[in-house]
Amino acid sequence: MHYQAIVEFMNQQAARRTKWRERNWYYYEDLVSFLQYNVPQNSRVLEIGCGDGYLLHQLQPMYGVGIDIAPAMIEQAQQKYPDLHFFVMDVEQLKLQETFDYIILSDTIGYFYDVQKVLNNLRSVSHSGTRVLITYQNFLWSPLLQLVELLHLKMPSKKLNWLNVGDLVNLLNLENFEVVKSGHRLLLPWYIPFLSKFMNKYLAHLPLLNQLCLTSFVIARPCIPTQEYSVSVIIPARNERGNIEQAVQRIPHLGKHTEIIFVEGHSNDNTLTEIQRVCQNYADKLDIKYAVQDGKGKGDAVRKGFAMAHGDILMILDADLTVRPEDLPKFYQAIASGKGEFINGCRLVYPMEKEAMRILNMIANRFFSVTFSWLLGQRIKDTLCGTKVICKKAYEQLASNRAFFGDFDPFGDFDLLFGAAKLNLKIVELPIRYQARVYGSTNISRFRHGFILLKMVLFAMNKIKFI
Repeated sequence: MHYQAIVEFMNQQAARRTKWRERNWYYYEDLVSFLQYNVPQNSRVLEIGCGDGYLLHQLQPMYGVGIDIAPAMIEQAQQKYPDLHFFVMDVEQLKLQETFDYIILSDTIGYFYDVQKVLNNLRSVSHSGTRVLITYQNFLWSPLLQLVELLHLKMPSKKLNWLNVGDLVNLLNLENFEVVKSGHRLLLPWYIPFLSKFMNKYLAHLPLLNQLCLTSFVIARPCIPTQEYSVSVIIPARNERGNIEQAVQRIPHLGKHTEIIFVEGHSNDNTLTEIQRVCQNYADKLDIKYAVQDGKGKGDAVRKGFAMAHGDILMILDADLTVRPEDLPKFYQAIASGKGEFINGCRLVYPMEKEAMRILNMIANRFFSVTFSWLLGQRIKDTLCGTKVICKKAYEQLASNRAFFGDFDPFGDFDLLFGAAKLNLKIVELPIRYQARVYGSTNISRFRHGFILLKMVLFAMNKIKFI
């Protein structure tokens, strides 16, 4: 009864689907903007409840598949977008034999009789990097939405359930999906000059007001079993001659193969000569190599090292050894077990050695911690820890999308954090004990570089939050 009633209802709405979308163009424009931000072009995309195919077409997938239970909707979609693939199919009886990078369920979750079964079925079309994007309407808006329907200002609906974030997170967990990010957007879903933009771009992202937004969303990923990977450890080194051999001696064996790459940064203390000596002395025992960076700054050195790397997992280890090389297996286990996809070291949990971090650095870290947690939608306590770990495949996606944020991060930390958040990677912080350096002095100019970091945060606000 449920299935046939929904099919008949959606078939009746098919002829007027375009009209309803045009009448509520501002809402759909925001929805498209949100999905385009989170789904890179030329991806493999599956849309559940695709209707006439409008949203799927807007995402410009390399390979796009849409399914819907209403034959009239699918007929329209096939006529409008012959380059995409559409099937009359019930997701509760999903029969596709392929996997997708992104699975979209936009304003459809309320129509399912058995939501848990739907989520279970999605695993068969997911791979380890798949992202499931679910959008739905905030329950607080239900009285107003019902009134708007009575006034014939929006398409009628026949929702069988009205789940909140907690309900969805619980069901996703039951079916072995992990929520990467969730939130709300669109405080005013109708266009009023100046007011709509001001409310939705700025006010909608403020605490409390954010809970009143119309559109809610959840982004999830399938949980991944432990696998074994090869590892590349990238060590940017500028004026670190006294730490080079120590780094090599202390890096443990990681995964099925460990590669060590030094990237020297135009030092004036013979660091390059020492790297060359160490690489020659250990060449018979270790997979070790080096390069001299082309530009300036740690970020440039990291990108050069990553480009040279052959490992499945890319790790950054600062040559000052303030993060112990002996802690790298913890980072490996965190990413190899699927606990996270971007592992960020956190120096602000355990007590530090004396002089390991100065008071101004500590204050800056606290400020950026609060700002970034709000900005990225995931908890980030220590943005500036040099040890960061990411899978090579994810990094390659990040690098191909680097132009979105720009290339003005001399440290590389924010470049990686912004990129990971943009790809909706699961960010996990791993507490480490931060030690005072034994050789040399810091290469960071606290005030000059602090202003650069602040500039980057303000820039990212307009790219991530205020879009």
